[in-house]
Amino acid sequence: MKLNVTHRVFLAILAANAIIVLCMFLIMQWSMDRGFLKYVNQLEQNRMDRLVEKLGRSYSTVANWDPLKKTPDSISRLLTETYSEDPTQLPSSPATNEAKRELTNQSEPSTRRRLYRLEKRIIVLDASRNPVFGPGNPADIEIFKPISNKGKVVGYLGLLPNKFISDMHQLKFVKEQKLVFALIALLMLLVAVAISLPLARLLVRPLKKLAAATGHLSAGRYDVRVPVDSDDEFGHLSRDFNALALSLDKNEQARRQFVADISHELRTPLAILGGEIEAIQDGIQDLSLESIGSLQVEVFRINRLVEDLYQLALSDVGALAYRKYDVNVVEILDEAINRARPQFEERKLTLRTLLPQDPVFVFADAERLTQLFDNLLNNSQKYTDSGGTLDITLETTHGGAIIDFKDSEPGVTDEERRKLFDRLYRVEGSRNRASGGAGLGLAICRNIVEAHEGSIEALHSPLGGIWIRITLPVAEDAHE
Repeated sequence: MKLNVTHRVFLAILAANAIIVLCMFLIMQWSMDRGFLKYVNQLEQNRMDRLVEKLGRSYSTVANWDPLKKTPDSISRLLTETYSEDPTQLPSSPATNEAKRELTNQSEPSTRRRLYRLEKRIIVLDASRNPVFGPGNPADIEIFKPISNKGKVVGYLGLLPNKFISDMHQLKFVKEQKLVFALIALLMLLVAVAISLPLARLLVRPLKKLAAATGHLSAGRYDVRVPVDSDDEFGHLSRDFNALALSLDKNEQARRQFVADISHELRTPLAILGGEIEAIQDGIQDLSLESIGSLQVEVFRINRLVEDLYQLALSDVGALAYRKYDVNVVEILDEAINRARPQFEERKLTLRTLLPQDPVFVFADAERLTQLFDNLLNNSQKYTDSGGTLDITLETTHGGAIIDFKDSEPGVTDEERRKLFDRLYRVEGSRNRASGGAGLGLAICRNIVEAHEGSIEALHSPLGGIWIRITLPVAEDAHE
């Protein structure tokens, strides 16, 4: 049978409480046995004080221990007199009161047995510590009580301590107490059962909410959220779950928007292609080099979009090939600038550069860096107003190569600037399908830079447009 989490937590709490109760019960039993045995031994030691007085008076009659040696029964008589004067042995209870009455009745067999066992543990020594009475070993007794007569020590009395309880009434008393302890332990266990199940349900309640929310999330309901009711581990887990759900919700919206944008981007050139082909078929438009060139432009646009998507997909899955070695980034950037100059001159854009004379080596793929710079130059020349300016600088600092592209107007807002590297994002005021691409160029640039363990960011250009800053780590040999 499979147990759910609530039952497992309940059993865990119950098992912990049961172990605690059992340990307490065993400790109380051990303490009861040990403490009560110590109590009995202490009572017997106190009664030995009265027996010492009687032995002292008995010694004074003949001034020696000969009567005790010749008539050992005399110690039994003195012991009986001692218990008759004070029969208290146990705490007040029906059982102990009965024991007191039995001690006063010398004919009771249990009393005689008790006194007999006590007599077997008594040892009497003379003033020179020579044995006078008792079968036991004096070395087993830690404390001897001195027996005095007329201010002079005439002997010593010792009592071997009990190692276990053997008296019937004492055993009955201990058994009653242990029974009480067992009932208390059982009651505590029942209380633990009554508390553990509601407590387990209370502890598992946040987990059940998370499990239900996870089920909705796996079913595609990304708007589900879990209330955060605490600051413990469940609270942190709930916050993390909400963050995950929000991220999935945004990703799903981005995916839908991406699919819609791609469909739109493909539909436009395909519609133009279809319309022109139909016009040629219907005879509305002649099949000429001009019409074929128009068709080729649309095919080229579709091919460029598909190629950008392919490059972006390869980069996302880590399948984009990079053949890295130490390359001179100054040379690669200068070649890309020279290739782009005709397009900038055609649009009457000023291209200003400030590159170092010495080579700057980075560990990179030369082909991918060329693609990076071509994309940025193409982006600037298409989206910068005619008559504008693009400043390109390269400098090294703290082991990194910093490349800046600063163009003139038009600029972007802060919100638009943060979205420039998003796929298919285009600023409506400056980008259009006729002159621009599908909005994948900067996304590809970001992937290329990150693949080289660098960084790319968009800032506000002091010329009024966009400032793209790229930081690439310099090759290790370049530091030496």
